[in-house]
Amino acid sequence: MPHRAPGSPRSRRDHLTGKPIRYYRPTGSQEVRRLVEEGFQAFNAARLSEACAIFAEKMLAKESDTTIGLTVAGAMTPAGLGGCVIELMDRGLVDFVISTGANLYHDLHYALNFTLHRGSPFLDDVELYEDGVIRIYDVLFPATVLLETDAYIREFIVRSGMNEAISTSELHYRLGRDLMEQCPGCEEHSVVARAALDGVPIYTPSPGDSSIGMNIAYHELMNGGRLMIDPNKDVNEVCAIVRAGTRNGCVILGGGSPKNFYLQAQPTLWEVYGIPKGGNDYFVQITTDSVVWGGLSGATPAEAVSWGKVNPGVLPDTVVAYCDSTIAFPILCEYVIGSPNGRRARKELVHKRDALVTSLTREAKAAHEKKLEVKT
Repeated sequence: MPHRAPGSPRSRRDHLTGKPIRYYRPTGSQEVRRLVEEGFQAFNAARLSEACAIFAEKMLAKESDTTIGLTVAGAMTPAGLGGCVIELMDRGLVDFVISTGANLYHDLHYALNFTLHRGSPFLDDVELYEDGVIRIYDVLFPATVLLETDAYIREFIVRSGMNEAISTSELHYRLGRDLMEQCPGCEEHSVVARAALDGVPIYTPSPGDSSIGMNIAYHELMNGGRLMIDPNKDVNEVCAIVRAGTRNGCVILGGGSPKNFYLQAQPTLWEVYGIPKGGNDYFVQITTDSVVWGGLSGATPAEAVSWGKVNPGVLPDTVVAYCDSTIAFPILCEYVIGSPNGRRARKELVHKRDALVTSLTREAKAAHEKKLEVKT
């Protein structure tokens, strides 16, 4: 066993002297739009330019009325890019979010006014451990940030009185409301709080795979609480949102379970519920994973056609840009926000979930009864 626990008092040398990492909020730079349109002409620069055009000119076109899902994998909030998500949500440019739990957990640090610092990926990690410093590649912060964020989550669970099976969207909505009550003004620098304010539902496919889920497990073990995350509710809510969309489009950062959780909505509708939706109309992905390894994060829109995830007639409206999301995503946001379609009315789907699921249930039961009639 280590002779000291992470975060124990001790001089931290100079590990935390780097500049604080702040959420970057894009403003719609016309210089960036010129760079993308005139400078990004070939190879992956051209693919990113295509992604910008599909998002800004097609997905956000008023006549398309596209319901847009944003999926987030990779350490985006620790890198300060939660501000881009906030800006997209506030402007109505994304209607729901599917994220890893880790991104939402680290977003809470900003809401609670803790500081993450710029650092180096080449430090001595044994030394960092001894000094109570956590490293996410080149992002550094005290281990006490984890302990205090954990304490807030546990206190929130008790304070909320939640004691039943709920969806992750409900958990995150209540968490966001609590953040705004406990930390006034935090919606300016917290994805979770801003989503609650703007009515944007946030889902997590693997809630146990993050510190938020770890603290929910603590609540059950230590307090005998019956708060549970019900994945069935998440599946049906996302399916109901996709089913109700006039058109559907996605912006995928990285890949992983958030990518699949979004894309599986279309097969769930036609394969399981007997409701043919036709597949997504728009597909934009930023990833560093190659298709040749056979992994999901590198799976192309063309492959998704075979699953009914992407409409086969819209492949020209799909693109994969093989880039680092921490570089490409803020460029994409600057371009889109600076476009003529850079703001639209928010759908506020978090308040429409029950009605949408009711409609899905009605149509699924009708499809099931029709299938039984055909058999008989």
